[in-house]
Amino acid sequence: VVLEVPAPADGVLEKILADAGAVVNAGTPLAVLDAAADGGGATGGDAAAEAAGVDAPAGAVRPATEPSADGNGSVAMSPAVRRLLEEHDLDISSIKGSGKRGRVLKRDVLAVLSSAAGAATAARVEEPDTAEADAGETIEAPPAPAAQPARQEKRETMSRLRARIAQRMVESQREAAMLTTFNDADMSAVLDLRRRHGEEFEARHGVRIGFMSFFVAASVAALKRFPVVNASVEGDEIVYHDYYDVGVAVSTERGLLVPVLRDADRLSFADIEQTIGTFASRARAGTIGLDELTGGTFTITNGGVFGSLMSTPILNPPQSGILGMHRIEQRAVVVDGEIVARPMMHLALSYDHRIVDGREAVLFLSEIKKSIEDPARMILSY
Repeated sequence: VVLEVPAPADGVLEKILADAGAVVNAGTPLAVLDAAADGGGATGGDAAAEAAGVDAPAGAVRPATEPSADGNGSVAMSPAVRRLLEEHDLDISSIKGSGKRGRVLKRDVLAVLSSAAGAATAARVEEPDTAEADAGETIEAPPAPAAQPARQEKRETMSRLRARIAQRMVESQREAAMLTTFNDADMSAVLDLRRRHGEEFEARHGVRIGFMSFFVAASVAALKRFPVVNASVEGDEIVYHDYYDVGVAVSTERGLLVPVLRDADRLSFADIEQTIGTFASRARAGTIGLDELTGGTFTITNGGVFGSLMSTPILNPPQSGILGMHRIEQRAVVVDGEIVARPMMHLALSYDHRIVDGREAVLFLSEIKKSIEDPARMILSY
């Protein structure tokens, strides 16, 4: 029983509309009461109804008065009230009722019990120790606890960009059979190249050589070997693309945008870094065009810039693959039978299992790993 439902008036219970144990909604009639009939006393009940939108079992409304030796038997009350009075040896005449015409409800009895318990606790706290009082010491009650600040909520309408992102994410989960495979890449060779040639590269091209250019080049090489990862699904057809338009995820204050590197297979490392830098600046300034955000065939996202160690990137529909880069960290690995510390990165490939088999996905990610660990493979195209 969640809520006590007293009869609204004296009378005779003519019909019970909700069986015991039934679940009812708020406002559902539980019984029919004839208020004009003389029932020989007031009627009430402890039938339950839904309170504040919560379903509760409904019990039948029963006559409230039962003979009792405690002097409470001639007063209209529900069985729940009677039970509490008997358990705690209370006289109903000492309780002020909040029901109709002063009827005592269950909450009234509980309030009295709660007040009595609080008074007893306060008396114990304030009662001084006899020995200390005799010594002339004063015992003070502990200070009342500080009031807790009210918890607040804030609601705001999604921006059009956020609503579009949400729509695309749900679309991806609903339409694709997405699966993710993982691998590790030793970043030693890439870090060494950046260390040895970084300053000269920046001086010549006006941009720093980052990790993304290596992964774009490695992805293009792998896409050429596994064209199904560069494909998409349209109805019951697989569309193979003979071009490589690679989307690069860029985080902005308004949300995640994915500008597309067109014909990435024709771009040098300097072209890739310069284009990504321009995209990032324009995306954060809100000046990037819609045509630059659509039509990609594959996507790369780098959660490592935020410290992500491992993730399962979500597909960018209608694409069939997305590569996730992560944080580089020193880890113990076995090289030539010896345990050494190497800068390692977790790689994740999410793919559409409708057209990409597990074997192809694993081998595709392995190709990227090989290119990153030995960048000369990308130059020599093998």
